[in-house]
Amino acid sequence: MAGMYPFYPFREIEELSNLLERLWGSRSGLPVRHLAENRWGIPLDVAETDEAFLIKASLPGVQPDDIAVSLSGNTLTIQCIVKPVEIKEGEQFYLQERRSGKFSRSLKLPTQVNPDQIEADYVAGVLTLRLPKAEEVKPKRITVKSAKAGKMIDGKFEKIASKN
Repeated sequence: MAGMYPFYPFREIEELSNLLERLWGSRSGLPVRHLAENRWGIPLDVAETDEAFLIKASLPGVQPDDIAVSLSGNTLTIQCIVKPVEIKEGEQFYLQERRSGKFSRSLKLPTQVNPDQIEADYVAGVLTLRLPKAEEVKPKRITVKSAKAGKMIDGKFEKIASKN
C-alpha cells in the first residue's frame, strides 16, 4: 500500500528536530546539531561494599581542575565544566555533538559516610570516588554460640561431635 510506513513513535519528533535544524542551522546551510546543555547528565556507576560506596563518573574531555566534588549531609554532588571547542578561522562545523558548558549530578546516599576519608582519583576521563561509610553504619558481626549444636569459627559452621 502506498503511503504506509512501519510504526515509529518518534517520527514526528525527528521531523520537528530536522525542521528546527534547517531553520537555525549554520549560515552555510549545512546541518548543525546543537544539544541543549541542561539535557546532559553525568553518567555514574555506583557500587556498595560493607566498608564504602564506590562511584565512577564518566567525564571525558574534562580537566581535573574543572571538577568539583562536594558532600552535604548524605548528598554527593559532582560538578564539572567542559570548555567549548575553539573554532578556528575558516572552519565551519558540519556536525557538532560534543557538549560544552557546566554540568552537575547529585546523588543521595542511603547512609552516612566519613567525609574526612573520601578519596578521589581522575584517570582517562573517569572520576573514581571512594566514600568510606561512617563507623556507626557499618555492619557489625555478631557471633552466635551454642554448646549443643556446634560452634561458629570465622563465619563457618562446624558441627561438634556429640558425646553420649
